[in-house]
Amino acid sequence: AIITGDITQIDLPEDKVSGLVHVQEVLADIRGISFVYLTETDVVRHRLVQDIIKAYERHENP
Repeated sequence: AIITGDITQIDLPEDKVSGLVHVQEVLADIRGISFVYLTETDVVRHRLVQDIIKAYERHENP
């Protein structure tokens, strides 16, 4: 099975935990389960989309 999601796009209230974030913590040590994290270099879209992703990353991690 493959589960996809984007933990950078969580719109839950501060006191709520994302199910996607939670599952990463719970299943991290299970053999046979892997998590793949993509970056702006993985985006195969218009250059502008890559620039937007980079801008958000710089904003979040100054």
